[in-house]
Amino acid sequence: MIEKVLIANRGEIALRILRACHAMGIPVVAAHSTVDRNLKHVGMADESVCIGPAPAGASYLNVPAIIAAMEVTNATAVHPGYGFLAENADFAERIEESGFIFIGPRAETIRLMGDKVSAINAMKQAGVPCVPGSGGPLPDDPLRCQRIARDIGYPVLIKAAAGGGGKGMRVVHQEADLVNFIALTQQEAKAAFGDDTVYMEKYLENPRHIEIQVLADAHGNAIHLGERDCSMQRRHQKVIEEAPAPGITEEERRYIGGVCVEACRRIGYRGAGTFEFLYENGEFYFIEMNTRIQVEHPVTERVTLIDLVQEQIRVAAGEPLRFKQEDVMFRGHAIECRINAEDPNTFMPSPGLVQSFHMPGGPGVRVDTHLYDEYSVPPNYDSMIAKVIAYGDTRETAIARMSVALDEMVVKGIKTNIPLQQRLMADAGFVEGGKNIHYLEKLLARD
Repeated sequence: MIEKVLIANRGEIALRILRACHAMGIPVVAAHSTVDRNLKHVGMADESVCIGPAPAGASYLNVPAIIAAMEVTNATAVHPGYGFLAENADFAERIEESGFIFIGPRAETIRLMGDKVSAINAMKQAGVPCVPGSGGPLPDDPLRCQRIARDIGYPVLIKAAAGGGGKGMRVVHQEADLVNFIALTQQEAKAAFGDDTVYMEKYLENPRHIEIQVLADAHGNAIHLGERDCSMQRRHQKVIEEAPAPGITEEERRYIGGVCVEACRRIGYRGAGTFEFLYENGEFYFIEMNTRIQVEHPVTERVTLIDLVQEQIRVAAGEPLRFKQEDVMFRGHAIECRINAEDPNTFMPSPGLVQSFHMPGGPGVRVDTHLYDEYSVPPNYDSMIAKVIAYGDTRETAIARMSVALDEMVVKGIKTNIPLQQRLMADAGFVEGGKNIHYLEKLLARD
């Protein structure tokens, strides 16, 4: 087993990783920025090291500082969490080359799946259903681009090959806008990702966002842990996630889960990962693979009773998977609400001092958070401050428990999006289930 883990992250996910490590008897090193020295996991860690000032580029994205921190503390492995360097192939490569263990996939796998064009081509070869598209980077020839778009059929979506987080995407509804929109997307991609490569795919009008959780080891074993519905989104950012996805049949789950497992074997995947799909009219269309733990992993943990972070660590240590596909059972329903430090009406970030904090509880309620009384939320990082997860034997029970938990939750001193989450738990459309990725945006537009 791994002897000591350095956590190269912050906030609730860092605390989540620390708890998993301590439950396994593994000492933890907390690497933190100057502004984060009062984070909860830093105080609970066996050791802590400051790796730089508040800006992420000088701390959580500072690879030499992280490796130096591992060296001085004799850490043997690093867990990157999500965000920051979690899907940075160069970072994973540097860690392995320095003689440490990267708790995640191999660098070449991260690189393969990090480029959307190479990922789609790899998935096509593995038999994973994909959105009709250009099949590669768009050429410099405008006439060829126009022919590709006509073959696909309007509307089409121009996407950055190195994109993510909703950046580097434009919908084109008519041919007159195509060439200009390609150029604009290339400029945005170059500025955001340092790579102006773009490709084209069919724009699905009313899809849902369904994703499949997988686990794979270094010995050729792979399983899926079912699906999650992440269709409640604002500006391509997930707001609510749930498992299982409403309306997805057992037959559909077996089919798409099996396809993802076979793809893992084909590409030699290792660790926890997520295949993301658009789902429309009973068909799944692959869009990307996240080669890390997901923000929404707790809903899968709750319905399968499998600790994904601990399994990540075991796989990274070289152990074979402890589960076969037939061992995976799905029980009940789980919903996660992301709680952000932001104005619930304008969505502007709301950093500042948390004067008081009360965490909800009760049957089936889990809260992943790093908040505490008198904690000051810094303005330097993502605004998510907590995740509330509610579980029940049925989706109706999970929604009812989430409503109670949100009513109980108190965060004074800063603004949060709790009112929005409360509104959604009472919204007839959400309660009905199975809404598409545009539902929340349209709901907010009516205000």
